[in-house]
Amino acid sequence: MTSSFDAGFDIGGTDIKYGLVDRDGSLAYKSKVHSPETIEGILGALEQAWTRLKKRASGPIRSCGFGIAGFYSLRERKVLQSPNCPSLDGYPLIPALRRFIDVPIRAGNDANMAAFGEFKHGAGRGVRSLVLLTIGTGIGSGLILDGKLWQGEGGFAGEIGHIPVNPEGAACACGGRGCLETEASAPRLVRDFRALTGRTDVTESKQVYLLAKGGDAAALESFRRLAYWLGIGLGTVINLLDPELILLGGGVVSAGRVLLDPVVEEARRRSNPLSFAGCRIEKAALGNDAGLVGAAAWARLADRRRA
Repeated sequence: MTSSFDAGFDIGGTDIKYGLVDRDGSLAYKSKVHSPETIEGILGALEQAWTRLKKRASGPIRSCGFGIAGFYSLRERKVLQSPNCPSLDGYPLIPALRRFIDVPIRAGNDANMAAFGEFKHGAGRGVRSLVLLTIGTGIGSGLILDGKLWQGEGGFAGEIGHIPVNPEGAACACGGRGCLETEASAPRLVRDFRALTGRTDVTESKQVYLLAKGGDAAALESFRRLAYWLGIGLGTVINLLDPELILLGGGVVSAGRVLLDPVVEEARRRSNPLSFAGCRIEKAALGNDAGLVGAAAWARLADRRRA
């Protein structure tokens, strides 16, 4: 029996990741290309990637899904605002993609696609409600409620990174102040460490983690501060949604117990004991592949409904 595949794309500000996903959720092929700045460049890169996927597929490609960094409107079926890919703002991407992609296409916010990927094929398999937060340069998030991806009325739900946790905190790119993203992301971790030590040679969160792993007091304090704010955010999520599972992904989470233990403790302090007792907080499983795997699964779901 010939295998069939669904294609998944994860369009970010740095890279476009793409791949072929089989019906069991396994990646048969994956690759990436640097994200061009212009819309013409993006479309050219996507067309080349699609051609490569068709050559690599050992069976038919049934559908194609896209996870896109930014506010994707369900009504207008386009990105209204993408801080990391501004050339996509307001552009009718789906009609342009249909010029060279000859299978059903479905698109959504990249964090939503990552949450759906973890739900279908990652650490969230078998649960009915989960929240995914990816902690890196910013904080992305997606919601699965009652077994369904929850996108909200317009498609903009789940922006947990922009929940205010510190009214006196730093200004955020969204226009707010003291958002979870400004207090608990990788850049904040680095800024805290540099402020504590006066060191200018540390520029990445991975460096802070390695120092913390070695017992550096300032690095450990920087993680403690990040965990404090992240725990407050998770406590809010637990009280609001009463989820079965919260998954944490992204580069900062690679620190493991250095981060997870104080985050879980702070979330416990900030949430209703009954809700907290019913919620697990764990690491996500799919890593950087979550977005494209989820986009492929999202497109597959729509294709099955058409059938």
